[in-house]
Amino acid sequence: MRLEDVLKIAGIAEANGTKIVAALEIGNRFNLRNSEILDEPEKIVDLLSDIRDKKQEHFVVLTLDGANRLIEKRTVSIGTLDSSLVHPREVFADAITDRAASIAVAHNHPSGDLEVSPQDIEITKRLKESGELLGIRLLDHIIVTKTGWKSII
Repeated sequence: MRLEDVLKIAGIAEANGTKIVAALEIGNRFNLRNSEILDEPEKIVDLLSDIRDKKQEHFVVLTLDGANRLIEKRTVSIGTLDSSLVHPREVFADAITDRAASIAVAHNHPSGDLEVSPQDIEITKRLKESGELLGIRLLDHIIVTKTGWKSII
């Protein structure tokens, strides 16, 4: 909607019309961001800036619809400096509620080390197997640090 269109509405002056147009533009930008298809790890990483510099490990689940658009992003576990306890039950609970077709998971390494641990490999394997049973595909598992990222899948 343009300012000229808003000003045609009775009782709306230019100052308030400008605010309304700005609010509509913010809504459009929000919807565009949320309608982006997350089909590449780089697009998923863009949504993880909030956990890059955390002092504890944060395990995040992104639930996705059938077209790989974001439904919701949730932190399901906050661990210690070098570990995060996570179980498939917590990872898939909201994915089931959201009627997600797939999920992407991520966690940070506060140490800054992008090396994939045996625990990272094991939880990825368990999540992939659990997802196959539930009909919810594990799209990716990403590790992020302050300066980089790595896809496990």
